[in-house]
Amino acid sequence: MKALVLAAGYATRLRPLTDETAKSLLPIAGRPMLDYVCDRIDEVEEVDELHVVSNALFAGSFARWAETRAGRLCPLVHDDGTSSNEQRLGAIADLRYVVEQADLEGEDLLVVAGDNLFDFSLQEQVEFWRSRSSLVEGGRASCVAVHRCRNSELLSLYGIVELGENGRILNFVEKPERPATDLIATASYVFAGEHVALIDRYLAEGNSPDQPGNLLAWLYSREPVYGFVFEEFWLDIGDHEQLRAADELLRGRLGL
Repeated sequence: MKALVLAAGYATRLRPLTDETAKSLLPIAGRPMLDYVCDRIDEVEEVDELHVVSNALFAGSFARWAETRAGRLCPLVHDDGTSSNEQRLGAIADLRYVVEQADLEGEDLLVVAGDNLFDFSLQEQVEFWRSRSSLVEGGRASCVAVHRCRNSELLSLYGIVELGENGRILNFVEKPERPATDLIATASYVFAGEHVALIDRYLAEGNSPDQPGNLLAWLYSREPVYGFVFEEFWLDIGDHEQLRAADELLRGRLGL
């Protein structure tokens, strides 16, 4: 299994911080945000390669970060060639770009957004995915980490999933006015190699190349996709307030 961290966005809501520093490299409790994500990926025994996709504006910064990172896996940085938010490829197109550039065709992929902080175990998510894949003919299933959110006021801000037998996704609705469940789809996915190959078809049909949730919404109605439910801490860092909250939380944990 290969891992890919999506980190090629321009994070306009975090300007001016992101004018000079990539969002995923912003410090939280003294470490780049991306370190915490990669620490979790390092724990997944099946993963033997770690890829990070950046844009051209910050590719050099990611390369320098990769050279000094002291983790189990040495990150391989890919420059998607864009240099502005207007030129961005979008997360799904970036995923396809890395698959082509790194020759990952046919590989199962663990895909995680570089701006998510979480306490749940990616190893457990992969084990859940394998257990569900064994229920499907041919073993071709995918999986998304699903956070059970106890704050009902936040539910309409995210993609909401409904799960059926064995955790298979029955419905996915982006930012519904009246959420049917308290389950939020997060940006942590395990894609079967056969499903990765469907990205070409997804893009060829004219679907949005951005936001991984769009691919999830397209895929679950065509192929088996399961939801790995967790209740541990999770934070999608999108603005200054969320960045501040993450910094304060981790500093508190470390006694800083």
